[in-house]
Amino acid sequence: MHVIIAPDCFTGTLTATQAAEAMAAGWRRKAPEDLLTLVPLSDGGPGFLDVITRSVPGESSIVTVTGPGGMPVPAAVHITTDEGGRRTAWVESAQAIGLHLLDAPERDPGVTTTWGLGELLAAVLEHDVQRVVVGLGGSGTNDAGAGMLGALGAGPREVLGGGGAGLIATREHDLAGLAATRERFAGIELVAATDVASPLLGLQGASAVFSPQKGATPEQAQVLEGSLGYFADQVRRVLPPGTDLLTGRERRLDREPGAGAAGGVGYALMLLGARRVSGVDTVLEAVGLGRLVAAADLVLTGEGCLDWQSLQGKVVAGVAELAQGHGTPAVALAGQVLIGRREAMALGLGGCYAVAERPEELETAMADPVGTLEARAARVATTWSPRR
Repeated sequence: MHVIIAPDCFTGTLTATQAAEAMAAGWRRKAPEDLLTLVPLSDGGPGFLDVITRSVPGESSIVTVTGPGGMPVPAAVHITTDEGGRRTAWVESAQAIGLHLLDAPERDPGVTTTWGLGELLAAVLEHDVQRVVVGLGGSGTNDAGAGMLGALGAGPREVLGGGGAGLIATREHDLAGLAATRERFAGIELVAATDVASPLLGLQGASAVFSPQKGATPEQAQVLEGSLGYFADQVRRVLPPGTDLLTGRERRLDREPGAGAAGGVGYALMLLGARRVSGVDTVLEAVGLGRLVAAADLVLTGEGCLDWQSLQGKVVAGVAELAQGHGTPAVALAGQVLIGRREAMALGLGGCYAVAERPEELETAMADPVGTLEARAARVATTWSPRR
Protein backbone atom coordinates (compact mmCIF):
# COMPACT_ATOMS: atom_id res chain seq x y z
CA MET A 1 0.00 0.00 0.00
CA HIS A 2 1.31 3.45 -0.94
CA VAL A 3 0.51 6.21 1.55
CA ILE A 4 1.20 9.92 1.04
CA ILE A 5 1.81 11.66 4.39
CA ALA A 6 1.18 15.36 3.79
CA PRO A 7 0.50 17.40 6.96
CA ASP A 8 0.76 21.06 7.82
CA CYS A 9 2.69 22.12 10.91
CA PHE A 10 1.15 21.46 14.31
CA THR A 11 1.32 25.08 15.43
CA GLY A 12 3.34 25.62 18.57
CA THR A 13 4.62 22.05 18.79
CA LEU A 14 5.82 20.50 15.52
CA THR A 15 6.94 21.72 12.12
CA ALA A 16 5.32 20.10 9.10
CA THR A 17 8.44 17.98 8.58
CA GLN A 18 8.49 16.84 12.21
CA ALA A 19 4.78 16.03 12.05
CA ALA A 20 5.22 14.00 8.84
CA GLU A 21 8.13 12.07 10.34
CA ALA A 22 6.17 11.30 13.53
CA MET A 23 3.17 10.10 11.54
CA ALA A 24 5.42 7.91 9.40
CA ALA A 25 7.16 6.40 12.45
CA GLY A 26 3.82 5.50 13.99
CA TRP A 27 2.44 4.09 10.75
CA ARG A 28 5.49 1.83 10.30
CA ARG A 29 4.88 0.23 13.69
CA LYS A 30 1.69 -1.40 12.41
CA ALA A 31 2.27 -1.47 8.65
CA PRO A 32 6.03 -1.82 8.06
CA GLU A 33 5.60 -3.04 4.48
CA ASP A 34 3.67 0.02 3.31
CA LEU A 35 5.42 2.50 1.03
CA LEU A 36 5.34 5.96 2.65
CA THR A 37 6.03 9.21 0.82
CA LEU A 38 6.46 12.23 3.10
CA VAL A 39 5.37 15.59 1.68
CA PRO A 40 5.31 18.30 4.42
CA LEU A 41 3.03 21.19 3.44
CA SER A 42 2.17 24.78 4.30
CA ASP A 43 -0.65 27.20 3.54
CA GLY A 44 1.67 30.20 3.17
CA GLY A 45 2.31 30.67 6.89
CA PRO A 46 5.13 29.30 9.07
CA GLY A 47 7.08 26.58 7.27
CA PHE A 48 6.18 27.86 3.79
CA LEU A 49 9.78 28.40 2.73
CA ASP A 50 11.00 25.13 4.28
CA VAL A 51 8.46 23.27 2.16
CA ILE A 52 9.40 25.13 -1.02
CA THR A 53 13.14 24.73 -0.39
CA ARG A 54 12.70 21.00 0.21
CA SER A 55 10.73 20.45 -2.99
CA VAL A 56 11.95 23.05 -5.51
CA PRO A 57 15.70 23.15 -6.27
CA GLY A 58 17.29 26.58 -6.09
CA GLU A 59 19.69 28.83 -4.22
CA SER A 60 18.95 30.21 -0.76
CA SER A 61 20.49 33.14 1.07
CA ILE A 62 19.96 34.61 4.52
CA VAL A 63 19.15 38.26 5.22
CA THR A 64 19.08 39.92 8.65
CA VAL A 65 15.94 42.04 9.02
CA THR A 66 13.98 43.83 11.73
CA GLY A 67 11.62 41.51 13.58
CA PRO A 68 8.09 42.48 14.54
CA GLY A 69 9.26 43.67 17.96
CA GLY A 70 12.28 45.56 16.65
CA MET A 71 14.99 42.97 17.24
CA PRO A 72 17.10 41.63 14.33
CA VAL A 73 16.03 38.23 12.97
CA PRO A 74 17.28 36.03 10.10
CA ALA A 75 15.05 35.48 7.08
CA ALA A 76 15.70 33.54 3.89
CA VAL A 77 15.23 34.15 0.18
CA HIS A 78 15.00 31.11 -2.10
CA ILE A 79 15.63 31.68 -5.83
CA THR A 80 14.43 29.11 -8.36
CA THR A 81 14.57 28.96 -12.15
CA ASP A 82 11.89 27.23 -14.21
CA GLU A 83 12.30 25.46 -17.54
CA GLY A 84 11.62 28.68 -19.39
CA GLY A 85 14.41 30.50 -17.57
CA ARG A 86 12.10 32.58 -15.37
CA ARG A 87 13.62 33.28 -11.98
CA THR A 88 11.31 33.30 -8.96
CA ALA A 89 12.09 34.55 -5.47
CA TRP A 90 10.20 32.81 -2.66
CA VAL A 91 9.91 34.48 0.75
CA GLU A 92 7.95 33.71 3.90
CA SER A 93 6.51 36.67 5.77
CA ALA A 94 6.48 34.76 9.07
CA GLN A 95 10.27 34.56 9.05
CA ALA A 96 10.38 38.36 9.31
CA ILE A 97 7.17 39.23 11.18
CA GLY A 98 5.91 35.96 12.66
CA LEU A 99 4.05 35.72 15.95
CA HIS A 100 6.50 33.01 17.04
CA LEU A 101 9.28 35.64 17.05
CA LEU A 102 7.62 37.40 19.99
CA ASP A 103 7.60 36.38 23.62
CA ALA A 104 4.18 36.54 25.28
CA PRO A 105 4.72 40.02 26.85
CA GLU A 106 5.76 41.40 23.45
CA ARG A 107 2.58 40.37 21.65
CA ASP A 108 0.91 43.70 21.07
CA PRO A 109 -0.38 44.19 17.50
CA GLY A 110 -0.82 47.87 18.20
CA VAL A 111 2.96 48.39 18.08
CA THR A 112 4.46 45.41 16.23
CA THR A 113 5.67 46.25 12.74
CA THR A 114 6.09 44.73 9.27
CA TRP A 115 9.20 46.84 8.63
CA GLY A 116 11.38 43.73 8.42
CA LEU A 117 9.29 42.26 5.61
CA GLY A 118 9.94 45.41 3.61
CA GLU A 119 13.67 44.96 4.24
CA LEU A 120 13.38 41.37 3.04
CA LEU A 121 11.62 42.42 -0.16
CA ALA A 122 14.21 45.14 -0.73
CA ALA A 123 16.86 42.41 -0.60
CA VAL A 124 14.85 40.37 -3.13
CA LEU A 125 14.90 43.30 -5.57
CA GLU A 126 18.70 43.07 -5.65
CA HIS A 127 18.34 39.72 -7.45
CA ASP A 128 17.49 39.44 -11.11
CA VAL A 129 14.04 37.90 -10.71
CA GLN A 130 10.89 38.11 -12.78
CA ARG A 131 8.52 36.78 -10.12
CA VAL A 132 8.24 37.14 -6.33
CA VAL A 133 5.98 34.87 -4.27
CA VAL A 134 5.31 35.97 -0.69
CA GLY A 135 3.82 33.41 1.69
CA LEU A 136 1.46 35.14 4.12
CA GLY A 137 0.27 33.82 7.47
CA GLY A 138 1.24 33.45 11.11
CA SER A 139 2.12 37.11 11.57
CA GLY A 140 2.40 38.95 14.85
CA THR A 141 1.47 42.27 13.24
CA ASN A 142 -1.65 44.26 12.36
CA ASP A 143 -0.43 47.38 10.56
CA ALA A 144 -1.89 46.91 7.05
CA GLY A 145 1.65 46.38 5.78
CA ALA A 146 2.49 50.04 6.44
CA GLY A 147 5.87 49.14 7.92
CA MET A 148 6.69 47.03 4.89
CA LEU A 149 5.80 49.92 2.58
CA GLY A 150 7.88 52.31 4.65
CA ALA A 151 10.96 50.10 4.51
CA LEU A 152 10.59 50.01 0.72
CA GLY A 153 10.57 53.81 0.56
CA ALA A 154 6.93 54.84 0.89
CA GLY A 155 7.40 57.08 3.94
CA PRO A 156 9.11 57.74 7.27
CA ARG A 157 9.75 55.03 9.81
CA GLU A 158 8.49 57.08 12.74
CA VAL A 159 5.00 57.12 11.17
CA LEU A 160 4.73 53.91 9.15
CA GLY A 161 6.97 51.68 11.24
CA GLY A 162 5.40 52.14 14.65
CA GLY A 163 2.60 49.59 14.42
CA GLY A 164 -1.08 49.61 13.55
CA ALA A 165 -2.36 51.85 16.34
CA GLY A 166 -0.06 54.71 15.33
CA LEU A 167 -1.36 54.83 11.76
CA ILE A 168 -4.07 57.21 12.89
CA ALA A 169 -1.36 59.87 12.70
CA THR A 170 -0.65 59.26 9.00
CA ARG A 171 -0.91 62.27 6.71
CA GLU A 172 -0.75 62.42 2.92
CA HIS A 173 2.83 63.68 2.91
CA ASP A 174 3.86 60.62 4.93
CA LEU A 175 3.05 58.53 1.86
CA ALA A 176 4.86 60.69 -0.65
CA GLY A 177 7.05 57.80 -1.80
CA LEU A 178 4.23 55.29 -2.31
CA ALA A 179 3.95 55.71 -6.08
CA ALA A 180 7.71 55.34 -6.50
CA THR A 181 7.66 52.28 -4.28
CA ARG A 182 5.08 50.70 -6.55
CA GLU A 183 7.28 51.49 -9.53
CA ARG A 184 10.11 49.46 -7.97
CA PHE A 185 8.05 46.35 -8.72
CA ALA A 186 7.19 47.30 -12.30
CA GLY A 187 7.91 44.36 -14.57
CA ILE A 188 7.89 41.87 -11.68
CA GLU A 189 5.02 39.46 -11.15
CA LEU A 190 4.22 39.89 -7.46
CA VAL A 191 2.16 37.11 -5.86
CA ALA A 192 0.59 37.09 -2.39
CA ALA A 193 0.04 33.46 -1.33
CA THR A 194 -2.46 33.64 1.53
CA ASP A 195 -4.23 31.21 3.82
CA VAL A 196 -7.28 33.45 4.29
CA ALA A 197 -9.64 35.42 2.04
CA SER A 198 -10.48 38.09 4.62
CA PRO A 199 -10.72 41.77 3.64
CA LEU A 200 -8.70 44.40 5.44
CA LEU A 201 -11.60 45.93 7.37
CA GLY A 202 -14.97 44.98 8.81
CA LEU A 203 -16.34 42.13 10.88
CA GLN A 204 -14.35 39.59 8.86
CA GLY A 205 -11.26 41.77 8.60
CA ALA A 206 -7.75 41.65 10.01
CA SER A 207 -8.41 43.55 13.24
CA ALA A 208 -11.75 42.01 14.16
CA VAL A 209 -10.87 38.38 13.50
CA PHE A 210 -7.12 37.99 13.85
CA SER A 211 -5.71 40.73 16.11
CA PRO A 212 -7.07 39.01 19.28
CA GLN A 213 -4.97 35.96 18.36
CA LYS A 214 -1.94 38.25 18.39
CA GLY A 215 -2.60 39.72 21.82
CA ALA A 216 -5.14 42.49 21.23
CA THR A 217 -7.92 43.17 23.72
CA PRO A 218 -11.41 43.88 22.33
CA GLU A 219 -10.76 47.60 22.90
CA GLN A 220 -7.44 47.43 21.03
CA ALA A 221 -9.09 45.59 18.15
CA GLN A 222 -11.51 48.51 17.76
CA VAL A 223 -8.66 51.01 17.85
CA LEU A 224 -6.80 49.03 15.20
CA GLU A 225 -9.89 48.86 13.00
CA GLY A 226 -10.19 52.64 13.10
CA SER A 227 -6.47 53.22 12.49
CA LEU A 228 -6.31 50.86 9.53
CA GLY A 229 -9.45 52.38 8.04
CA TYR A 230 -7.96 55.85 8.37
CA PHE A 231 -4.69 54.67 6.82
CA ALA A 232 -6.55 53.18 3.85
CA ASP A 233 -8.34 56.52 3.34
CA GLN A 234 -4.99 58.34 3.24
CA VAL A 235 -3.64 55.81 0.77
CA ARG A 236 -6.58 56.41 -1.58
CA ARG A 237 -5.82 60.12 -1.54
CA VAL A 238 -2.19 59.58 -2.49
CA LEU A 239 -2.64 56.65 -4.85
CA PRO A 240 -6.12 56.91 -6.39
CA PRO A 241 -7.60 53.46 -7.04
CA GLY A 242 -8.45 52.21 -10.47
CA THR A 243 -11.90 51.33 -11.80
CA ASP A 244 -13.43 47.89 -11.84
CA LEU A 245 -13.90 47.05 -15.51
CA LEU A 246 -17.06 45.04 -14.84
CA THR A 247 -18.95 47.42 -12.56
CA GLY A 248 -17.38 50.75 -13.46
CA ARG A 249 -16.98 51.47 -9.76
CA GLU A 250 -13.90 52.41 -7.80
CA ARG A 251 -11.81 49.36 -6.97
CA ARG A 252 -11.41 49.15 -3.20
CA LEU A 253 -8.30 47.10 -2.47
CA ASP A 254 -9.11 47.08 1.24
CA ARG A 255 -12.23 45.05 0.39
CA GLU A 256 -10.45 42.53 -1.81
CA PRO A 257 -10.31 38.89 -0.63
CA GLY A 258 -6.95 38.33 1.05
CA ALA A 259 -6.34 42.00 1.85
CA GLY A 260 -6.55 41.17 5.55
CA ALA A 261 -3.95 38.39 5.38
CA ALA A 262 -1.00 38.70 7.79
CA GLY A 263 -2.56 41.69 9.53
CA GLY A 264 -3.15 43.54 6.27
CA VAL A 265 0.09 42.74 4.44
CA GLY A 266 -2.10 41.35 1.67
CA TYR A 267 -3.54 44.84 1.20
CA ALA A 268 -0.08 46.44 1.05
CA LEU A 269 1.13 43.92 -1.50
CA MET A 270 -1.95 44.60 -3.63
CA LEU A 271 -1.03 48.29 -3.54
CA LEU A 272 2.27 47.26 -5.11
CA GLY A 273 0.46 45.35 -7.86
CA ALA A 274 0.28 41.87 -6.35
CA ARG A 275 -2.36 39.32 -7.22
CA ARG A 276 -3.69 37.12 -4.49
CA VAL A 277 -3.61 33.32 -4.80
CA SER A 278 -4.36 30.46 -2.43
CA GLY A 279 -1.26 29.63 -0.41
CA VAL A 280 -2.27 25.98 -0.23
CA ASP A 281 -2.81 25.67 -3.98
CA THR A 282 0.54 27.36 -4.62
CA VAL A 283 2.34 24.86 -2.40
CA LEU A 284 0.47 21.84 -3.75
CA GLU A 285 1.44 22.82 -7.28
CA ALA A 286 5.05 23.56 -6.36
CA VAL A 287 5.58 20.18 -4.68
CA GLY A 288 3.70 18.26 -7.38
CA LEU A 289 1.28 16.68 -4.93
CA GLY A 290 -1.36 15.98 -7.57
CA ARG A 291 0.95 13.62 -9.43
CA LEU A 292 1.87 11.82 -6.21
CA VAL A 293 -1.73 11.50 -4.99
CA ALA A 294 -2.88 10.09 -8.33
CA ALA A 295 -0.48 7.16 -7.90
CA ALA A 296 -1.21 6.55 -4.18
CA ASP A 297 -3.71 4.40 -2.30
CA LEU A 298 -4.27 6.77 0.63
CA VAL A 299 -3.43 10.30 1.73
CA LEU A 300 -2.84 11.11 5.40
CA THR A 301 -2.91 14.83 6.16
CA GLY A 302 -3.25 16.82 9.37
CA GLU A 303 -2.63 19.89 11.48
CA GLY A 304 -2.64 20.97 15.10
CA CYS A 305 -6.33 21.79 15.41
CA LEU A 306 -8.93 20.77 12.86
CA ASP A 307 -11.65 23.39 13.31
CA TRP A 308 -13.87 25.75 11.30
CA GLN A 309 -10.84 27.66 10.01
CA SER A 310 -9.55 24.42 8.49
CA LEU A 311 -12.51 24.48 6.13
CA GLN A 312 -11.37 27.72 4.52
CA GLY A 313 -8.12 27.66 2.59
CA LYS A 314 -6.05 25.54 4.94
CA VAL A 315 -3.83 22.56 4.16
CA VAL A 316 -6.26 19.83 5.20
CA ALA A 317 -9.03 21.23 3.00
CA GLY A 318 -6.67 21.65 0.04
CA VAL A 319 -5.30 18.13 0.32
CA ALA A 320 -8.76 16.59 0.75
CA GLU A 321 -10.08 18.39 -2.34
CA LEU A 322 -7.07 17.33 -4.40
CA ALA A 323 -7.36 13.71 -3.28
CA GLN A 324 -11.08 13.67 -4.00
CA GLY A 325 -10.39 14.89 -7.52
CA HIS A 326 -8.13 11.89 -8.10
CA GLY A 327 -10.44 9.42 -6.39
CA THR A 328 -7.88 8.71 -3.66
CA PRO A 329 -9.14 8.32 -0.07
CA ALA A 330 -7.91 10.95 2.39
CA VAL A 331 -7.96 10.99 6.19
CA ALA A 332 -6.83 13.61 8.68
CA LEU A 333 -4.93 13.30 11.93
CA ALA A 334 -4.92 16.36 14.19
CA GLY A 335 -4.03 17.32 17.71
CA GLN A 336 -7.69 18.18 18.25
CA VAL A 337 -10.72 17.65 16.02
CA LEU A 338 -13.40 20.30 16.53
CA ILE A 339 -15.52 19.63 13.45
CA GLY A 340 -18.22 17.02 13.04
CA ARG A 341 -18.57 14.10 10.68
CA ARG A 342 -20.77 16.11 8.32
CA GLU A 343 -18.14 18.84 7.89
CA ALA A 344 -15.43 16.22 7.43
CA MET A 345 -17.39 14.45 4.73
CA ALA A 346 -18.09 17.76 3.00
CA LEU A 347 -14.34 18.30 2.82
CA GLY A 348 -13.91 14.89 1.23
CA LEU A 349 -12.27 13.26 4.25
CA GLY A 350 -12.87 9.59 4.91
CA GLY A 351 -12.07 10.03 8.59
CA CYS A 352 -10.74 12.47 11.20
CA TYR A 353 -8.67 11.28 14.14
CA ALA A 354 -7.59 13.30 17.17
CA VAL A 355 -4.45 12.82 19.21
CA ALA A 356 -6.29 14.32 22.19
CA GLU A 357 -9.76 12.81 22.03
CA ARG A 358 -10.79 14.25 25.39
CA PRO A 359 -9.90 17.62 26.98
CA GLU A 360 -7.93 15.96 29.76
CA GLU A 361 -5.62 14.35 27.16
CA LEU A 362 -4.56 17.68 25.68
CA GLU A 363 -1.89 18.39 28.31
CA THR A 364 -0.23 15.02 27.69
CA ALA A 365 -0.29 15.59 23.93
CA MET A 366 1.34 18.99 24.30
CA ALA A 367 4.00 17.60 26.65
CA ASP A 368 4.99 14.83 24.21
CA PRO A 369 3.79 15.86 20.76
CA VAL A 370 5.99 13.42 18.85
CA GLY A 371 5.23 10.38 20.99
CA THR A 372 1.49 10.94 21.13
CA LEU A 373 1.26 11.68 17.39
CA GLU A 374 3.22 8.51 16.61
CA ALA A 375 0.91 6.46 18.81
CA ARG A 376 -2.23 7.86 17.18
CA ALA A 377 -0.82 7.32 13.68
CA ALA A 378 -0.15 3.68 14.56
CA ARG A 379 -3.80 3.26 15.55
CA VAL A 380 -4.94 4.88 12.29
CA ALA A 381 -2.71 2.47 10.36
CA THR A 382 -4.50 -0.52 11.87
CA THR A 383 -7.75 0.82 10.41
CA TRP A 384 -6.59 1.87 6.96
CA SER A 385 -3.72 -0.45 6.04
CA PRO A 386 -4.93 -3.90 4.87
CA ARG A 387 -4.04 -6.77 7.19
CA ARG A 388 -1.76 -9.35 5.69
